[in-house]
Amino acid sequence: MPRMTVAESVIDSLIAHGIDILFALPGVHNDHLFDAAHKAQDRIRLIHPRHEQTAAYMALGAALVTGRPQAFAVVPGPGVLNASAALLTAYGMGAPVLALAGQIPSFAIDRGHGHLHEIHDQRGLLRHITKATERITSPADASELVARSIALSLSGRTGPVALECAMDVWGQAGDFAPVAPIPVTRPEADAVAVSRAADILAGASRPLIVVGGGALDAGAEVQAVAELLHAPVMSFRRGRGVIPTSHPLAVSMTEGHGLWKTADAVLAVGTRLYWQQSGWGVDAALPVIRLDANPEEIARFRHPACGLVGDAATTLRALLTDLHRRDVRGQPNPDLPSVQAAFAARLARHEPVMSYLRAIRAALPDDGIYVEEVTQVGFASRLAFPVHAPRTFLSPGYQDTLGWGYGTALGAAAVAGRRKVVLATGDGGFMFQATELATAMHHRLPVVVVVFDDGAFGNVRRIQAQQYGNRLIASDLTNPDFVRFAESFGMPAFRATSPDGLEQALRQAFALDGPALVHVPVGEMPSPWDMILLPRVRGEPGQPAMP
Repeated sequence: MPRMTVAESVIDSLIAHGIDILFALPGVHNDHLFDAAHKAQDRIRLIHPRHEQTAAYMALGAALVTGRPQAFAVVPGPGVLNASAALLTAYGMGAPVLALAGQIPSFAIDRGHGHLHEIHDQRGLLRHITKATERITSPADASELVARSIALSLSGRTGPVALECAMDVWGQAGDFAPVAPIPVTRPEADAVAVSRAADILAGASRPLIVVGGGALDAGAEVQAVAELLHAPVMSFRRGRGVIPTSHPLAVSMTEGHGLWKTADAVLAVGTRLYWQQSGWGVDAALPVIRLDANPEEIARFRHPACGLVGDAATTLRALLTDLHRRDVRGQPNPDLPSVQAAFAARLARHEPVMSYLRAIRAALPDDGIYVEEVTQVGFASRLAFPVHAPRTFLSPGYQDTLGWGYGTALGAAAVAGRRKVVLATGDGGFMFQATELATAMHHRLPVVVVVFDDGAFGNVRRIQAQQYGNRLIASDLTNPDFVRFAESFGMPAFRATSPDGLEQALRQAFALDGPALVHVPVGEMPSPWDMILLPRVRGEPGQPAMP
């Protein structure tokens, strides 16, 4: 067995698991880890941003695009806390991110001595925003803990994990016994439950499918079931692109709301079904089938008519076999054309946002990756941006973490190969990580960021104006000249004052094959919330969520 330090064995184990990038900020607690990465730099790339939050967001972006585990490393205390918002976002999205967290000397952990970056119960903190947190204590357990942590990140409902290592342990040497990647077992739904789901769907005349992030790797199966049943497939945020939004059966959240009232069966795949169960209403005439890898998710809000605990793709194939055996053949939903027409009419009034989204889509190649930020254009894109394939539309899920966008886009670009990456952000969210333009230039990460600049936290300002008597506070912003700001980093930058100008600027930026910024000054944008915050259409008003 070769003799290695803990740090060297961790790096070797990451590589053995297919992780060839480490997003990390250096610091004395992790010096041995960085030295180990240097020794292995022909096998692993180290990308260092300017802030710990960005290291974690970059790992998140890379995980969302690939669907595979990605790793970042930060120092303890402030470093971990700076990265915590990204870990929380990853937890909400079920992203397989591995956090390598430094620690103070092992003899002093949780003793309150006042060591540099000391924080009480760091593992306890991390347990709230990860699936699990472990501590490496010796060379003997390093490789095994990496293997176990990565396997856990991919098991059941995927999600982030953390490994903590004290500064005096990283450099400890010992005989290295590499632990091979642990096979990940996917849950298999019970055959009786699959048959029950087939019973419900076979008897429905207006079935509806709702997909979330848990269906991203089951697009072909979702489409096959939808086409067999003639069931519209509704997506929002995380589920965009499970089937192409150009598919005749693909519908937005708004259109799904229009179909919800007359639906007589719902198949929910890899989604919390939050908006529908907490707001739109469920009654006895609407049997709901929940398919999820997480057994705890099945009965959240209310007990479904049928619960399927299993891998989405595998379970849907079993369901499809059962439906074919029954010779089920659905009929087109008669409500679909009118619902689609009504939504198209609403979008036609949502200008200039729709024209800006069309400009981005026209310039972005079909396989390009679109990252949306928590901003007016981003909100609208969750309903209306055309998405051709899974994992090409990145949205922050229910955390809706303002400022997540640029770091996430940089991580996406790091693993995207030749595919183009564009971020649509607002001036408020972009300034959370604006100095990472330096990281984009230093590591040649070809993200094109579009900054829609209204000089405000626009959504906050609208709420204050409409709901609080126009008592505006803490919503107006002072911004730099974004073009000159980008140019100060040596980055090409453009200014567009119209949708046509944006499309032209994007085409120029993409042709450069490097980082770029497009500044788009805008006025107040129309509110998208009447298409998102939709009223109850089933059940009695005030009906409790739980039966």
